[in-house]
Formats: sequence, structure tokens, C-alpha cells
Amino acid sequence: MAIRRVVTGHDNNGRSVVVSDGPTPRTVNFEAIPGHAFAQIWTTPPSPVFSAGHADPTEGQINLVPPVGGTSLLIVTFPPDSVMSAPGFDPVAAGEECVARMPDLARTFEPECPGMHRTDTVDYAIVMSGEVWLEVDDGNETLLRPTDVVVQQGTRHAWRNKSDAPAVVAFFMVGASRQQIGAAL
Repeated sequence: MAIRRVVTGHDNNGRSVVVSDGPTPRTVNFEAIPGHAFAQIWTTPPSPVFSAGHADPTEGQINLVPPVGGTSLLIVTFPPDSVMSAPGFDPVAAGEECVARMPDLARTFEPECPGMHRTDTVDYAIVMSGEVWLEVDDGNETLLRPTDVVVQQGTRHAWRNKSDAPAVVAFFMVGASRQQIGAAL
């Protein structure tokens, strides 16, 4: 099993950077069970609790970003960036729809730098299909392909699809508390 892990963090000035990019350190290929393998990508201390009911927690929700200690699993299809520059594309209507359908996430986006945003979450982003680029503060752009995993630690970033096909990414988000930048990064 070959899983690539890209981990973001902050530099000493508080800017988002890619701090590691490589294979997962804890990968196990079983010998007694051919084809069975696992890779532990990342861990965080436990804080979620099991739901007491059978109600679907996504029904009636408008928020996507979980509160501190909460979780959210989201699968996103990113169309090619060219869709946003195609004739007939209406950026005002697109912005209004984003605000209506995902108000909490839409509030994190920076109008002066389309796509850039930061959430108070630890995200495990798993590319399921297609190609997508991760952009961070220092200008680093990292190409990601299926089975690549990004551990996003509350850093400012954007996702760019520079290909001509959709990209599908699964995001498992854990609500986190933000420390002062510069303290225990």
C-alpha cells in the first residue's frame, strides 16, 4: 500500500506551509493475509461522543464546519477551474448560492483571493478521483492524485482543479481550537 501524505502547518510568521510530503510512516502490509494492509494517516486526541438517537444528524443542517470537538465528513466534487471562466458563468449567482447552501464555509472565503480560506478544523482530505492542487500561503502548489491524503491543520489554503475533468475529494473535518500563531505550532 502506497499512501502519500501531505501535511500543512505554519511557519514562524504564521503563514501556512506544507511541512511534510511523503509516504505515511505507519504503513502495514500483512504477510499472513495477502492483500490486506493499512496506513494510519494521522491521529488526534478523542473528543467526539456517540450519538444517542437514530436521527440523521445532517437533516436540517445548514453548517458544514463542525464545532470544537465535533466532526463532519464531506465529499466534494471540484469542477475544472475553467468552468469559472467559461462564457455565461455568473460569479455573483455562484457566490449567492454558496452563501445560501453553505453559509458557515462561505464566510471563510476571501473575496480578494478567490478560493483561499481557513477553518478552525483539522481536515483529512482524501483524493478519490481526478487531480486537484493544494495552494498554501507560501505559494507552494502541490499536485494531488487519487489516494493522496492531505492533513490540513487550520491553515489558509485553496483547492484548484487545473485539469479538464472533475476531481472528487473526501474531507473528514474535526472542529478544533485555534492557538495563537507562534505558540506551539
